[in-house]
This record gives sequence, C-alpha cells and structure tokens, in this order.
Amino acid sequence: MDELDEIRKKKMEKMMSEQNKPSMPKVEYPSKPVIVTDSSLDAALNQYPLLIVDCWAEWCGPCRMIGPIIEDLAKELSGKAVFGKLNVDENMQTSNKYRISAIPTLLVFKDGKLLDKLVGAYPKATLAGKIQKYL
Repeated sequence: MDELDEIRKKKMEKMMSEQNKPSMPKVEYPSKPVIVTDSSLDAALNQYPLLIVDCWAEWCGPCRMIGPIIEDLAKELSGKAVFGKLNVDENMQTSNKYRISAIPTLLVFKDGKLLDKLVGAYPKATLAGKIQKYL
C-alpha cells in the first residue's frame, strides 16, 4: 500500500465515523420576537435554550413602551436568546400558570425552566443588564 492509498483509507475512515455520529439539531434564533400562545409555549421552551417571554396586552401603556425595546434586544441578542410575545388577554392558561398579575412581565426561561420574572417597564440598558446574567 503506497502513501496515497494510506491517505485515502484514513480519509474514508474519518468520513464513515462522522457519518455515524448523531448530529445536534441547529437552533434557529429569530432576530425578532416570536408570538407565543398557550398552545405553543411548550414547543418554544423545548426549541430555544434561552427564551424570554414578554407578557403584555394591547391596552397596557407600559407594554407599548417596552415593545420597541424588546424588538431591539431580539435583534441584538439573536444567536444568544429568543424573545417571545404572549398576549395575556388571549392566553389565560399561561397567565394563570405563571401567576401574571401585573404587566408588562418578562418570564425568563433557560432550558425550559423558569428562572426569573421581571415585572414592570425597564429602560433598555437596565433590561439588557438584567438579561445579561442569563446569557
């Protein structure tokens, strides 16, 4: 066996071993908030390692104030975190499950577990700082 055959053999062995390895599914990190509902929350928690859910309502002034901040952070933290929007008026099961009594409330989930609840409208820098410890 000459040197070229030896190289071919090693290359073939490497390709075969890589082909048999289970591949980890690649997580798509959207650069804008995803809509989360009672029926889609579990799927989102399973799909995204770090999910921050903005619990809001249309009639809520402070919710409308932080809406653009959530949009900006979703762009800036794309690849690290995913932001979701949950309308509490339309998704009462989730609102009750996590005892949302004031809005806006941000629910911070890591690996499907609730780690934090941030209640109130924060300035962008403050909110980014609070989220930073979960990245």
